[in-house]
Amino acid sequence: MALPEVPKGAGVGVGRHLGENLNLAKDEWSVENIDEAQIPAIADTLRRHVPKSPSGANGAIQVPDHKWPASVRYENNFETIVHPGDGHTTMSVPKFWSPPIHNGVLMTRETAMKVGSCNEPDKVTGSIVRGDDCPPDERTIYFAIASYRDFQCRYTVESAFLRAKNPKRIRIGVVDQIVNGEDPACDEPIEPCDQNPNQALCLYKDRVDVYEMEADLSVGPVFARHIGHRLYRGEYYYTQSDAHVTWTQDWDADIIQQMEDTRNEMAVLTTYLTDVQGSIDENGHSLRNTRPIMCNTDYEGGGNQASHLRHGSQPERVPTIHGVSQMQPYWAAGFSFSRGHFVVNVPYDALQPMIFQGEEMSIGIRGFTVGYDMYAPERSVCFHHYAVGNNAKTRNKVPHFWEHARTYKGIGIKAMDRLLGIVHMNPEVDPTSWDHTEEELYGLGSVRTPEKFYETFGIDVVNKKTENHLCRFVDKGGMHRQFTKLLRPDGMGVDYDRITYKFKDPAPNEPR
Repeated sequence: MALPEVPKGAGVGVGRHLGENLNLAKDEWSVENIDEAQIPAIADTLRRHVPKSPSGANGAIQVPDHKWPASVRYENNFETIVHPGDGHTTMSVPKFWSPPIHNGVLMTRETAMKVGSCNEPDKVTGSIVRGDDCPPDERTIYFAIASYRDFQCRYTVESAFLRAKNPKRIRIGVVDQIVNGEDPACDEPIEPCDQNPNQALCLYKDRVDVYEMEADLSVGPVFARHIGHRLYRGEYYYTQSDAHVTWTQDWDADIIQQMEDTRNEMAVLTTYLTDVQGSIDENGHSLRNTRPIMCNTDYEGGGNQASHLRHGSQPERVPTIHGVSQMQPYWAAGFSFSRGHFVVNVPYDALQPMIFQGEEMSIGIRGFTVGYDMYAPERSVCFHHYAVGNNAKTRNKVPHFWEHARTYKGIGIKAMDRLLGIVHMNPEVDPTSWDHTEEELYGLGSVRTPEKFYETFGIDVVNKKTENHLCRFVDKGGMHRQFTKLLRPDGMGVDYDRITYKFKDPAPNEPR
């Protein structure tokens, strides 16, 4: 299907919003009001009761009711939090649909099947919660976008709906960080609906929830995606991408098929996306037969910013493993597709402002400890608009949240200490020195330990080193062949208790 052409210049077409945006941050913010002495106390202002896993009288996990179609626009289910960057601006945000449901142990398949709406009810019971009995073409998808002043956000929305095989089962939640009057809103149609009613933002406007937030309050992707997780309402699948992505034809059916082919309820399909240029034909079909795989990382930082892992460029080749997505160790924020319970069990941390590098290790390792397994999709279903080639001029005009770095100076250092502490990556640091607020909600599972992850994949958190050439084990299929044999019979993840493998650099004298 033909999509609207992306304009050559950014910031085109600022105008009326369609629908009712969730513009709920109180306008108390100003640069002059920020006092660096407040920074250590910010977490104290955010302390709230941490919700427990919801259990019934017999100890069984109770999952909230599902609704479809779903929207948070007309709910009264909101709570007030304090902005994690300045410590005093209050924000009304949707409550999480559910606290984590793993209950501190490996989630049962029975519990997992209680999460996920179907866009058609069961003909006998009338229930939209049908577990595996819900046909794949009727399973709902929640797509989360965190956008910072990005004129392409609405083009991403258009692409996702118009190229879906079943757009009626898709719901999109956008955290839109913009400057009113300068930036187009993500739910604003590219053309007026009376002139072009076939746009996705006209046809499916009720399936788009936008939490609009003043750009001055942006403290990076982690907090924005945290709010995006709060917009989730029990959909069967969850996906996230950046705000400047183009999807392929029938992407929803394709990625669901790839997910189900893993036969792993705890699978997360995730990767760094390939550039869009030369990747999609005029009919929306992919021109690529290669795929990136996540296996390359190393330490960076030191000094004021604690040493942390940063994923580098990833190998992209024709898959070694055919007919199924391939196991990999790392998670990528730019594209992730999973069952909806991944959002419930591994919510983005509200207390990691001004974090960019480190986000992926936080979610990936926390997910690992809850029992999730990462896979590289065999086929790409969307492509990224990088600031290169023909897109360089346009994309380089889009602002970044770092324009507020001076305003929130010092916040990211403390947030990184918390991030690393939660995932046991800074054992040299006194645990009492970093903030443990709501660690039960934003912390680890108990299915696996972070230490198991580090020893398996050659990460030395004491000396801040990694074993090189991990991609030789991952990209060539060694990890996939060895580890998938240990998938639990009920499909609830790989049993790492049976894994004794510890990666060592096979070529220590060769360059990376």
